[in-house]
Amino acid sequence: MGLIDDINKLFDHRIRLGIMSILMVNDSVDFNTFKELLKVTDGNLASHIKTLEKEGYIRVEKSFIGRKPNTRYSATKVGKAAFKKHVEALEKLINKKE
Repeated sequence: MGLIDDINKLFDHRIRLGIMSILMVNDSVDFNTFKELLKVTDGNLASHIKTLEKEGYIRVEKSFIGRKPNTRYSATKVGKAAFKKHVEALEKLINKKE
């Protein structure tokens, strides 16, 4: 088995990497917080969130605060496990000595 076999291609993009990193240390995060932390546009963020949601890595919860819509995101068990495996694979690669 190669050193890069467990690196998850889905996390190759910096925005998806950022989304999952944020969700690993927070129970849930709303759309605007992601936008502020990652400094991305609505469309760009929405597209990456949709990719992670399709894969089953994040859960989307829509609600209203007063009359304002609020969308919150959280990492699923599958998403957390996949991200941990990805990070562990990167650590092995970084720490590999010849």
